[in-house]
Amino acid sequence: MTNKHKTTLYIGVTSDLIARVQQHKQHVFKGSFTDRYNLEYLVYYENFPSIEEAITREKEIKKWRREKKETLIHSQNPHWRDLWKEIKDW
Repeated sequence: MTNKHKTTLYIGVTSDLIARVQQHKQHVFKGSFTDRYNLEYLVYYENFPSIEEAITREKEIKKWRREKKETLIHSQNPHWRDLWKEIKDW
C-alpha cells in the first residue's frame, strides 16, 4: 500500500486481500500506520498457497531497502496504478 504521492510504503500480509484493502481505504483502524500516512493505494500484491509462506515473504520484503521494493513494484505495475479495481470483483 502507498499514499497518493507514493512517498510511504506499507508491506503487510492477510488471508483476505479484498477486505483488508477496504479497511485501509476506509481508515478502519484509526491511528494505525496506514491511517496516519493515508496509505490507500494497492500497488502490488502476491498470492501464496499458505499463510506461512506469505509471512516468510512479508518478512523478507520488509528487510529490503526502498529502492529494491520500488523495483519489485515497478516490475509488475510500472505506473503504480491502484490495483483495487483489478481485485475488488474477485
